Amino acid sequence: MAGVRAVGENAKVAGRPADDTGTMSAPLLPADGSYVELTSFGETMPEVRVVQASGTVITLSLAVADLPPANSTVTLRWAAAPRGRYALSAQVVAIDGNRVEVRFSGEPAIEQSRDYVRGGGGEPIVLLLPSEEPAQGQVHDLSEHSVRARFTDVTVRPGDDITLRIQLDDEIVSFPARATKVSSMRQQVPSRGPLQVELVAVFPEIDEHQAKIVRHYILQAQLRARRQY
Repeated sequence: MAGVRAVGENAKVAGRPADDTGTMSAPLLPADGSYVELTSFGETMPEVRVVQASGTVITLSLAVADLPPANSTVTLRWAAAPRGRYALSAQVVAIDGNRVEVRFSGEPAIEQSRDYVRGGGGEPIVLLLPSEEPAQGQVHDLSEHSVRARFTDVTVRPGDDITLRIQLDDEIVSFPARATKVSSMRQQVPSRGPLQVELVAVFPEIDEHQAKIVRHYILQAQLRARRQY
């Protein structure tokens, strides 16, 4: 990849079959030009294009704003017949503009898609921080592992440990979480207004009971949405 910069002291730009022999068989790799799901620090991007997959390196193309951090570990997922999908951990080894090269060392694992389903939107959510008033917000989308939500006038930074409480129909789930990505923008039009905050948080310690509640809620919400069409 012309002009690519290596990430890390010992990183090398890879992706050429001659450099990486004896690696994962080609049929298991996502096809060039296909789309994969990329998860980085709890945030999932569902349609990331594969530029090239060869040897132990996969080159991806995505929006510059969504680029994963240098040297970080990401997870790629793509379809695996009949009902699951492949999941593969990899390290970001090179970045060039809107392209990222990730290197993997193992074989992909098969996951059942239902365990990683995302959905929802509009559910009330409360963010709790030590010594702060509870902040009310709305869910943008949700999985049993993470949530993207919007709040107003709340001070939170990436890496902060927080507590989240979400109303899911008749159930309330509450668990510790960690903010992984936070973006803020103050309303300016038609007049200066409140600070709008969008955050992504992951649930490192959610128990299986609450994970099942979240999963069941999302699946039921999807079924309801399908019946409307």
